[in-house]
Amino acid sequence: MPRKTVQKAGAVLLALAAGCMALAPVAQACTRLVYHGADGNIVTARSMDWKLDVATNLWAFPRGMERNGEAGENSFKWTSKYGSVIATGYDVSTTDGMNERGLVANVLWLVESDYPQFDRKKPGLTIAAWAQYVLDSYATVDEAVRALEEEPFTIVTDSVPGETRLTTLHLSLSDASGDSAIVEYIGGRQVIHHDRSYQVMTNSPVFDQQLALNAYWKQIRGTVMLPGTNRASDRFARASFYVNAIPKAEDPNRALASVFSVIRNVSVPFGITTPDEPNISSTRWRTVADHKRGLYFFESALTPNTFWLDLKKIDFSPETGKTMKLDLGKDQDHTYSGDATAALVPAEPFRFLGPQP
Repeated sequence: MPRKTVQKAGAVLLALAAGCMALAPVAQACTRLVYHGADGNIVTARSMDWKLDVATNLWAFPRGMERNGEAGENSFKWTSKYGSVIATGYDVSTTDGMNERGLVANVLWLVESDYPQFDRKKPGLTIAAWAQYVLDSYATVDEAVRALEEEPFTIVTDSVPGETRLTTLHLSLSDASGDSAIVEYIGGRQVIHHDRSYQVMTNSPVFDQQLALNAYWKQIRGTVMLPGTNRASDRFARASFYVNAIPKAEDPNRALASVFSVIRNVSVPFGITTPDEPNISSTRWRTVADHKRGLYFFESALTPNTFWLDLKKIDFSPETGKTMKLDLGKDQDHTYSGDATAALVPAEPFRFLGPQP
């Protein structure tokens, strides 16, 4: 059974839906979904929606990297156990990625996030490295959840680069078995939702309420009507319906095509402005991770082609593997096509952004 379940009757759901719609204007508009296909074919997709260029590049990290939580005195430290391919935010944080064992991590905006006070009694981990720590350290969702439940560190947030507001995120995890988890900090406490059925995550409201809203739309049935706006709650309902309505194709390329069509369906058109809802932002890019084949696809809103990195072709060994970078350019407008693994070039690792002493 799910660790967190929400069961509401029709009248309560309607009231909750109305309340969550009121929260929508303060949400950044990213979406994450997990497809459960035929023959163990698991695919995770996400959109990155942001009002400005998020300065994303792709990086490949080998095993054996010494990491620092970048929280000043008493920072959390670890050594990477698994190699990974990741997409950055501003080249100071890991926003998305997959490791060589097929574990995927995505961070999305959640304005309701409230992190515990960093009193330095427990080691601190910058929120910029939260997803990277999980990718470095665990092979499955269950393994990651069991470790995170022990709360070995305190998440330490900082301002968004170039802004005064604090970074407020929640973390989604998925693995090659199709398992999923959502990790949030609400009221200063960590809340973990762990179940294979948790295939979709968007932004506000908190995940408990997202599940309640989805239950309401399931009563209506997606073949009758689906909400069509760019609000987080509407995107959640559409993604939840379509990710399970698309065919369970045995051909993995057909399955990928279906998943791409769903993540595009819940994307925000590039250049769109919503004057009365200023925090609904254009989709800048999308990623699609094929867990079984170890392929990490990237699609920019400003280039005509989709391309991928093949994790099986990357040297992740600590002895000979190197940190590698694929420069995507301003607004991710550099064009790549097909398998772009060979275009990765050696680079010095970036430093995760953390609070300055």
